[in-house]
Amino acid sequence: MAKLNTLILHPEAAVRQALRERLAEVAFLKVLGEAATGFEALELMEHISYGVIFLGCDLPAGVSGFELAQMLAGRKQKPALVFIAADEARAFTAFELGATDYLLWPFTPERLTRTLDRLNVFKSHFKEIPPPTQGWRDSSADVAEEETLSLPLEEEEEEQFMKALSNAWEQSGQAKPLDIEKLPISLDGRTILIPYTQIIFVEAYEDYSYVHTAGQKFLTSYRLKNLEERLRPYRFFRVHRKFLVNLDMVTEIASLPGSNFMLRTTGKTRIELPISRRRIGELKAILGL
Repeated sequence: MAKLNTLILHPEAAVRQALRERLAEVAFLKVLGEAATGFEALELMEHISYGVIFLGCDLPAGVSGFELAQMLAGRKQKPALVFIAADEARAFTAFELGATDYLLWPFTPERLTRTLDRLNVFKSHFKEIPPPTQGWRDSSADVAEEETLSLPLEEEEEEQFMKALSNAWEQSGQAKPLDIEKLPISLDGRTILIPYTQIIFVEAYEDYSYVHTAGQKFLTSYRLKNLEERLRPYRFFRVHRKFLVNLDMVTEIASLPGSNFMLRTTGKTRIELPISRRRIGELKAILGL
């Protein structure tokens, strides 16, 4: 019987342990990870496709459970979210963000059973995304192309390789395409052009990406790596494996406990994105910090 990969995200170890013990008895759930902060959860989600996340509302290190839910809202296969809270004050907010359930801690066995019934219904229409295999490409690619790319490159090597190809293209004397500083996106049979200046950030999703503006988000066929190359000359920076951000939209960079960093963007809705430790040095250099 297929099981839903489950993540327990809560700052209190006692809550995580109690949930782990209770969920171990559930036949259709498989607990594959625990986290105390949103940053830890994001790192786990890069490697594991989760079908269910039990998460606290208040989390340390600057990213709350609700903010994490906002980050996950645009995913095609969004996991079921079960919020764990001390009172009912924020239940409406949780359900507005698409929560499957909102549990008050400590909960009774009977109340947890109701949650599990909802998750069982969710499981019937949730198709878990298989983890990518090394060197994976679109199955429609021909054998010759797969053989050409059978040896994957590290990110730095890939960047150097793409730069070398770009230089070779320029030196070949062929004309470079004109960049009108707008991103073409297909939407309902139409092609719309989004000015680079209106893009707040781009979020990687499998082999696609979501482009976020102040009022909308668009699923595109672009890979994040391709958009990074296209937008970097226009002050976009890859702050994380999953996020490319418009630096003109950044209003604050926060230093968080545990040597973590996060940036906030402008707009009516405050957006907070994590910065990976390996990229913070380059970002500071760009900003002259």
